[in-house]
This record gives sequence, C-alpha cells and structure tokens, in this order.
Amino acid sequence: RGSQAQQGIGVVNIQAVVASSNAYRTAQDQRQTTYKAQIDQATQRRTAIQQQLEPLFTQLQTASQQPNADQAQLQQQAAQIQQIEQSGQRELQQILGPVALSQAYVEEQIQAQLPAAIENAARARSVSLVLTPDTVLYADAAYNMNQAVLDQLNTLLPSAQVVPPEGWVPPQLREEQAAQQAQAPAPA
Repeated sequence: RGSQAQQGIGVVNIQAVVASSNAYRTAQDQRQTTYKAQIDQATQRRTAIQQQLEPLFTQLQTASQQPNADQAQLQQQAAQIQQIEQSGQRELQQILGPVALSQAYVEEQIQAQLPAAIENAARARSVSLVLTPDTVLYADAAYNMNQAVLDQLNTLLPSAQVVPPEGWVPPQLREEQAAQQAQAPAPA
C-alpha cells in the first residue's frame, strides 16, 4: 500500500519489537542455562516457603470460621503469615538478583540499538514521523512498522551478552548514584 509512504507516518510497538528480537529471545534461552543454579535454588526455596505457609493459611482459615474467634489472635496469625511472605520475597529477590541484572543488561544493549533501528526502518519506508500504539486511536495496518524495525534491530544486534561485566549496574541505579554524588558536599 502506498498511502503509508505518502503520509510519512509509522507506528511501532517498542515492547513487542524488543521481546521479538533475536537478541532478547536468545538471551532468554541462554539465561536459563547460565543462571540455572540460581533459578533452581529460587524454585526450591519458593516451594519450601509455600509448604511453610500452607498449614498457617489453613490454621488461620479454620480459626477465622469459629463463631467466637479471637480477633487479636487472628490478626497476629495473619501478621506472622505476612512476615514470612515478605521475608521469602526478599530472599527470592536476593537469590534471583544475578538473573534480574542479566535481564536489565540485555535490555540496555537492545535499548541502545533501538533508535538506530527505528531511524533506519523509517528512512527505508520514507517515514518522517513514528508513533507508539498508545498514542494512536486508529491506524491502518499499512502504518505498522514493527517488522521493519525488528529486522533492523536483528541486523544491528544479532545477539546480546547475557552476563553483565563486573560492577555493572542498571541505568536507573546509575542515575540514582550520580544524583546522590551530585548532592554530596564537596570534601573540604
């Protein structure tokens, strides 16, 4: 369809393109192998936490159905369950920390190539304005540039490194650290 080239407008779903990219999909597979020990440990720990909580849930449910249930004791039991759940979540986040770091590192590599991929696809299709679907109420399929951007992204970044270099931190954390350093008083 030629209408899209005449209009010079394209629509790209960034999340869909990133998730469909060869670099992202390959990294997802590699991560399962590279971080197998952490993933297995987290799975075992998650199961253990659930097994610890199940009898407590049952006990709380049974106690709460009693006609003259002690509300203070029920609240105490609920608080204990919540404490175990929160502690378990923190523990799982710690175990899976390297996996999350890997995910962030791969996404950063892809994000670094996205502007060039979008620009290359736009130039190839004579598009001068690219929008995301959340800003578009309606668009004919001819405006969809997902595949064109995906092809460019796969060319620019065929694969990504799964293991971040020593000391690498995600962009958000780097920004927070830079802001804290900027606010720190200069040494006298």
